[in-house]
Amino acid sequence: MGKSSRCALRAGIVFVACMAAAYPADLRLGIIGTDTSHVIEFTKMLNDSSSAEHVAGARVIAAFKGGSKEMPESYKRVDRFAEELRTKWNIEFVQDIASLCPKVDAIMLESVDGRQHLDQVKQAVACGKPLWIDKPLAASLADAKEIVRLAHEANVAWFSASSLRFSQIATSVKLPKLSGAVTWGAGPLGPGELDLAWYAIHTVELLYAIMGPGCEEVTRIHADASDVIVGKWRDGRIGEVRALRPDRDYGALVFQPNGVVTSPANAEDSYRPLVVEIVRFFQTKNPPVSNSETLETIEFMDAAARSMKANGSPARLR
Repeated sequence: MGKSSRCALRAGIVFVACMAAAYPADLRLGIIGTDTSHVIEFTKMLNDSSSAEHVAGARVIAAFKGGSKEMPESYKRVDRFAEELRTKWNIEFVQDIASLCPKVDAIMLESVDGRQHLDQVKQAVACGKPLWIDKPLAASLADAKEIVRLAHEANVAWFSASSLRFSQIATSVKLPKLSGAVTWGAGPLGPGELDLAWYAIHTVELLYAIMGPGCEEVTRIHADASDVIVGKWRDGRIGEVRALRPDRDYGALVFQPNGVVTSPANAEDSYRPLVVEIVRFFQTKNPPVSNSETLETIEFMDAAARSMKANGSPARLR
């Protein structure tokens, strides 16, 4: 072997070794809250190497069951999902969040009731480990701002987003020089100050994935069958969300100077692109969506709630 070949081989070995050190082969993940189907779907993608949708680089190894007594969608499902994690995936269950911290390298906060998120984040940031917060970030703007403050104070990297941000719907219409966009999808309203955060958050996040941040004013029209929320961006663009009832498929339409582009009717629907981003975030601690943009989506929904209370008058983002 010549000198140049030996140098190339050494360089390759050093590169692989550095990459291995930078991105551990199997990060140990812990779950907070097993009351959503996401915990089953995400665990399968991460732990089942035979799955066609397998995502390498991390494994779920432990969980805190949690659950909300105030939300039927939580207390009617939490035990069933916890039992499946325990029996099918051999996940260890712990008695509290503090017990979860030393066992894992990163945390996925999955509790379906966003009203629990602030209290659980207070405990999770004590770990000092990267934190994924499933939608919604919080159930109120005040809670969301406090979560941002706590994570910053503890120097904990965090990330929150809807899976639709990384879906084929979003990528198919994320185009340059757009003058506006309309997104639509399921819109059942939830409890608390941010009624859109229960499910219409997906359509809001889809709009932001296409338009980017910069909304300054929101107007909302509410009816039994739908909500129409129109946002005015500071550069003059207009973005519209339609939260539909009963539930409808998701979609998007983008306006460009020379025409209109619509997302495909048969767009792929999978959590895998989101799980890929979650693992990459845990490896790098660099969120694919900036924390400031995530907070703006909460501000958007807060302004929409204030607009509805004011009979559809425009409400500025705080």
